[in-house]
Formats: sequence, structure tokens, C-alpha cells
Amino acid sequence: MIPKADLPERLVPSNGPKWEITVAHRLDEIMQVISLRAIAYMHEQSCPYDEEIDGNDFAGATHLIARLAGEPVGCVRLRWFAQFFKVERVAVLPRYRKSGLGAALLDASFELGAKKGYHHALGHVEPSIVGLWNRACGVTARPGRPHLAFSDHEYVEVEKFLPGRDDAIHANSDPMVLLRPEGEWDHPGVLDRSNERLPPLRTARQA
Repeated sequence: MIPKADLPERLVPSNGPKWEITVAHRLDEIMQVISLRAIAYMHEQSCPYDEEIDGNDFAGATHLIARLAGEPVGCVRLRWFAQFFKVERVAVLPRYRKSGLGAALLDASFELGAKKGYHHALGHVEPSIVGLWNRACGVTARPGRPHLAFSDHEYVEVEKFLPGRDDAIHANSDPMVLLRPEGEWDHPGVLDRSNERLPPLRTARQA
């Protein structure tokens, strides 16, 4: 089991199978995400390609990918707005759908959102699984909001309010922290290490 102290870089549940959930940073990892979604949505739900690959995968989005023994087995997309973020495109391979991985992906999403300073998460789920999301992660149906439909399925708007974190990212965070890869703010990144080869910092006026 990956130590809980490694959160949020390795967004792993405190119990359950030994999967790891990380942010997809590289193009090949995004390809793994798309492959998982193609299985879950394009194949199983007959979702048309243009509706699944909807133009939002590279527009203010973060993708999380779950692996078991190095093999990609689940994913989720997060899209960031000014006052809230959306949890979308949760996909888990069929053989792992009773393992708790779906709930772990949701928990990882809320963990990352809280670390980024968000307090409100939204999602769209099919009516039959609202209760499951509620029991697994405390997600509730949004009051007074009508059901909606797209890609031949009916959905319910759901939400979760997240407690604040003392270590959340904010405008006054260390600028070197803000330069680090998404989800890896607690450890030095490649730009931190780049300073090892530079002379002491000089201002533009001194240069």
C-alpha cells in the first residue's frame, strides 16, 4: 500500500486493493485515459465518438488515472471553473467495478480539488447510482434541479461541499510550488531542480 503521507501525488484510498491514482501528465497517459473511456462509454453505452471526445479534454481539464500493478484500470476527468469544479467521465474496467475503485477515483478527485482550494464539486450521474455515490463519498442530489439528458441517458445533478484545507494552494503560495506539476505541489519538481545549475538569483536590474 502506498503511504497516505504521499497524498495528493499518489491519490490512494486508505484501504482496498493496491491501486494507485495519479494525475495524467504525459500524452501517453492521456491516451490510456481515452482508451478506458472508449471501453466504458463508446463500447458499452454506444456513445458516439464526437460526444465522448467532446472538446473538453484539453480545455482547463485534469485527468486522473488509476493503475493496478502498472496497468490502467480506471480514470476520471476534472474540469475547473471559477467557483467550483466538475467531476466527469468516471470510467472503470468492468472487472474492477465492485472493487471500490470508482469511489476511490471520486475521493481522489475531491482530495485534489480541496488541495487546489475548491469547496464545491458538481457531477452528473444516472439516477440509479445517486444512492451509491452518496453512500460511497457523501455526494448528494442538488435540490430543486431538474433531471437532464444527453447521449441517450438520463442524469441527475449531484454535488459535494468540501472542507477547507490549511495547505490548499492559493495566490500567495510559494511561486516555485505553483510551478510544480499538477497534483505534485508537495515535492520539488523539475524547475526546482533546475536551480541547482544556476548562479545565485539576480534581479533584472542587476543582469
